[in-house]
Amino acid sequence: MSTGKINVAVENIFPLIKKFLYSDHEIFLRELVSNATDATLKLKHLTNIGESKAEYGQPIIEIKINKDKRTLHVIDQGLGMTAEEVGKYINEVAFSGAEEFINQYKDSAKDSGIIGHFGLGFYSAFMVAKQVEIITKSHTDAPAAHWTCDGSPEYTLEEHDKSERGTEIILHIDSDSDEFLEEARIRELLTKYNKFMPIPIKFGTREETREEGEGDNKKEIKETVDNIINNPTPAWTKKPADLKEEDYKAFYRELYPMQFEEPLFNIHLNVDYPFNLTGILYFPKLNNDLNIQKDRIQLYQNQVFVTDNVEGIVPEFLTMLRGVIDSPDIPLNVSRSYLQAEGAVKKISNYITKKVADKLQSIFKNERENLEQKWNDIKVVIEYGMLSEEKFFEKAQKFNLFPTTDGTYLTLDELKEQTKTLQTDKEDKLIQLYAANVEEQHAYIQAAKDKGYTVLLLDSPIVGHLLQKLEQEDDKLSFVRVDSDHIDKLITKDEPQLSKLTDEQKETLKPLIEDVVPKEKYTVQLEAMDSEAAPFMITQPEFMRRMKEMQQTGGGGMFGGGFPDMYQLVVNVNHPLVSQILETKTKKKQERLIKQSLDLARLSQSLLKGEELTAFIKRSFEMIK
Repeated sequence: MSTGKINVAVENIFPLIKKFLYSDHEIFLRELVSNATDATLKLKHLTNIGESKAEYGQPIIEIKINKDKRTLHVIDQGLGMTAEEVGKYINEVAFSGAEEFINQYKDSAKDSGIIGHFGLGFYSAFMVAKQVEIITKSHTDAPAAHWTCDGSPEYTLEEHDKSERGTEIILHIDSDSDEFLEEARIRELLTKYNKFMPIPIKFGTREETREEGEGDNKKEIKETVDNIINNPTPAWTKKPADLKEEDYKAFYRELYPMQFEEPLFNIHLNVDYPFNLTGILYFPKLNNDLNIQKDRIQLYQNQVFVTDNVEGIVPEFLTMLRGVIDSPDIPLNVSRSYLQAEGAVKKISNYITKKVADKLQSIFKNERENLEQKWNDIKVVIEYGMLSEEKFFEKAQKFNLFPTTDGTYLTLDELKEQTKTLQTDKEDKLIQLYAANVEEQHAYIQAAKDKGYTVLLLDSPIVGHLLQKLEQEDDKLSFVRVDSDHIDKLITKDEPQLSKLTDEQKETLKPLIEDVVPKEKYTVQLEAMDSEAAPFMITQPEFMRRMKEMQQTGGGGMFGGGFPDMYQLVVNVNHPLVSQILETKTKKKQERLIKQSLDLARLSQSLLKGEELTAFIKRSFEMIK
């Protein structure tokens, strides 16, 4: 038996790095700036604990372009390296200096904000560069080192005359990566990935004007200053107690400079056990638009931008929110397989759900009027959350509001206690009436209100799904739209109405109407109602209409194909017009009266369109004439 070691062919590493290390080559700049940040934060930590005699000062990271020489420079004033450390950290591919540093100073460095994990970040430079140089001088004052590599396994390492502490990475940009020599492109990448890095990042200079002197001696002085492109201390890194409402709004404008509407309110996240997470989430104004742009929450790791695709980390219903989440427990290279396998991610998702629910409950308890004023702008998120997250559903029942057509807002418990509900003869259920459109269902709403009923205004595109869930949770509760097939119980007076038509007259009337009414769309139902009620009314079976609406918003698939439009034509046999139709001698006039009455009922439900609407208008003018 023999033993040995498997050797990796080093000459094969660089082509793989160039092609496959990261799917997007622009990541190289994020990696190099992250390394520079690490080097600076390491120095800060060592000076704080007295293990470095260097003067930390106010270090910056500088990015420079030299188009003539086709070079891109990343310069830091951090820890620096000795020649020995270059050999250890650079020449041994995938050896992570950050990981070793954290292990060495495990207890004292855990809160130092060091980013790196894998040690391959530096080699991302070879995705865009044909040659890379490192010029570095250690904080220990050892001689500076100069490392050069052209992307082959061969490198050179020699002394250098650099006198200032820190590291300069020089990328000789390859011919197929010209875009990274353009200032606009580099500024775009720095803004995207490094906008909130904890060390100031200089990219070029800018002119500033200041006034000096007073009165006639006042003059303007122009100065050239460093152009710092990042905010090292964004709002989420501060304590909530140190922030005012205007600070949160200012940070929102910084995140979304093209968003002109103010956020409705924010939630500041801050947890250090069992995982580390900070951030700020904002509720934007949403209304009923389910197609609102998602992926507006930005994920950071120690202030380094990772992605704006937070699926798996943020509960799906909250992806309609905006803001920032920062967690060192999530790697810079997030993959779907990682998210599915990592238990900490599910804990983060659960925490965010709980935090949002607690915030909404607090607003409901302490600022209910404020929540009511903003309810129509956030209700889609709440309803979506109640449908998709069981724990959120349990909490949200305490603060979920039901708007009424009178402009008031009630919780489910208040609905059960305070409102008059429609009782059915066959089922022992509390039937709560609601409308989906105040204008289209005005007549039905008014009839219900005249009888003392409270009519809810439930007009979001997914409310049908939520009503279904609420009814499943409480089998004594039922929601019915005001223009549904319960109309006969709603329109009639408290006492049952006696029919003014005999059974024989009804048998004569029904075929007359059915001859005119399209059988494939309508069923005719004769009812004895108040004489003041409309002669013809159109209703829909509540179950079928709701299932159709749910299918249109992604539900109802279990019921097979599409649901047909099914309507009931309810004929009030006690209305004088119905008696007139029955008494009319000519069949042509009967048909015209029925047709006109049917079209008026359809018009009230916005069902009369196109050619049929045109014919109705023409017929109406002829009847007036």
